[in-house]
Amino acid sequence: MLRIAIQSKGRLNEDSTALFQEIGIAVDDSKRKFLSQSANFPLEVLYMRDDDIPQVVASGTASLGIVGLNEVEEKSADVEIVERLGFGGCRISLAIPKSETYEGPQYFNGKRIATSYPNILRKYLDKNNIDAKIEIITGSVEIAPAAGIADAIFDIVSSGGTLVSNGLKEVERVFWSEAVLIAWPGLSEEDRRLLDEIRFRLDSVKVSRGKKYLLMNLPQASVEEAVRILPAMRSPTIMPLAAEGWCSMHSVVDSADLWDKIRQLKAIGAEGILVLNVDKIIP
Repeated sequence: MLRIAIQSKGRLNEDSTALFQEIGIAVDDSKRKFLSQSANFPLEVLYMRDDDIPQVVASGTASLGIVGLNEVEEKSADVEIVERLGFGGCRISLAIPKSETYEGPQYFNGKRIATSYPNILRKYLDKNNIDAKIEIITGSVEIAPAAGIADAIFDIVSSGGTLVSNGLKEVERVFWSEAVLIAWPGLSEEDRRLLDEIRFRLDSVKVSRGKKYLLMNLPQASVEEAVRILPAMRSPTIMPLAAEGWCSMHSVVDSADLWDKIRQLKAIGAEGILVLNVDKIIP
């Protein structure tokens, strides 16, 4: 049985449990439990602090983990990054008091920088030949300048609202992160087989994201032009209707292109266009 470590609480916990549901793995996500077992898949879920997950997977205590890429990088964990999961996106940035004038990274020479990510920050400073003192803080990093603990901070940024509320401005975006599925390099052959099944299901979910399914009635004479507009995954499905000279056309389109495609299809005579959500697409 595989054991997967996920965040015990917070946004990544919610997104991870939602992902289990999407790929058909039933897990009891009761917050009071430290360990849960899936009812329909040989998977055990271990709930942990996110910064402990890379180490637990690297040691083989957990076979898999879902954690931010920033935690993997910070811990320099000996793990295999299996999949980027497309949620939990953020960046780690340098920020300074908004009253300060910033003209480039050399601003940080001689400065004190507060952070919970000293290893990522050290790599950046060394790469840019910056001589700064790193102040390691595990709590509310953003208050460090106002409290006189540091001159700047290096911290996770999502919307930037927290920086603004603490009188700071983002000046350098250093590291981009998202949730990743990681694995212990020493997985057995059976565990690899189970991991392959999980990856297969993940791929079907990822392919379906941002897709819409279109059904429409179309004049037979417009089929060639409609195929040009909607090339689909391989080619659209086209079926004759009882009404002579008409057919039904089915296709999948990116959500971002939906209204532009509909406009083009209406222009060539498409009628009764039905738009459906796509649950899964099996590659």
